[in-house]
This record gives sequence, C-alpha cells and structure tokens, in this order.
Amino acid sequence: MALKITAECINCDVCEPECPNQAISMGDEHYIIDPDKCTECVGHFDEPQCVQVCPVECIPVNPDRVETPEQLLQKYRRLQGRR
Repeated sequence: MALKITAECINCDVCEPECPNQAISMGDEHYIIDPDKCTECVGHFDEPQCVQVCPVECIPVNPDRVETPEQLLQKYRRLQGRR
C-alpha cells in the first residue's frame, strides 16, 4: 500500500528528507508521494518514516494503491536494482 499526503499537509518540509526512496516531492499545493516509489519504508525501516515525523498526521494509506507486504518488498528490490 503506497501512502499519500492529504490536503491537510502544512508544507513543514519534515517528511521529504526522511523518505529513503525519494518518493516525496512538492506538488502544486502540498507535498505528494509517488506511489511507484513508495514502499512504506519496507526494506529500510520497520515503519514509514514520513508518518513518524508528520506533525499533523496527514499521511494515510492510499486506498487506490493497496499492496501486500510482499509486493512492497518486491518494489523495494526493484528500486534498489535487485531481483
């Protein structure tokens, strides 16, 4: 399940540097998460780092991108150039 950043984002800039996959970037109005790069930190950390540091709790699971832990691990491996 990729994560997403909602409109409640206050653009505090703390989530972007925490993402090990560089999936977070500034959108038109607030930060956004590229679902093709988001592994919910699987392969890097036990919990999503952006969720841990977000002061307004605006980073839920993206219901349009439901993925199993196995799929997230496969995505992590692909992003790392591993199979």
